[in-house]
Amino acid sequence: MTDRSVTHATFVLERTYDVPPARVFAAFAAFADKSIKQRWFAAPEEMGPEQYELDFRIGGQESSRGGPEGGPTYAFEARYEDIVPNERIITSYQMSLNGERISVSVATIELKAQGAATRLILTEQGAYLDGLD
Repeated sequence: MTDRSVTHATFVLERTYDVPPARVFAAFAAFADKSIKQRWFAAPEEMGPEQYELDFRIGGQESSRGGPEGGPTYAFEARYEDIVPNERIITSYQMSLNGERISVSVATIELKAQGAATRLILTEQGAYLDGLD
């Protein structure tokens, strides 16, 4: 029997870009294009073909599943909880390894105007399950 546990962790990344929030958001929104996002988000070629789906809208889902031949299978399943153009994107997602959920997270991307620049704040809040991560 697996010992059940949950470890919580939060991290925050902050960056400032010398462009307005609309331009920073447009870079994220480019990931609404499945072919663009898959080039960035896809596993390395040696992991073999993977399954990938993307629906970038509030309530939309994103999923990725794959792994090396004969090796472990990783799965990412996300839901877009909130999208406010030029201001924020919030997703909730879970990661699985060989069909066992290893983590559940909420990720928030905030865009704050600072004069002509944008302050990007990414906050990740995770629950890591049963020591499987």
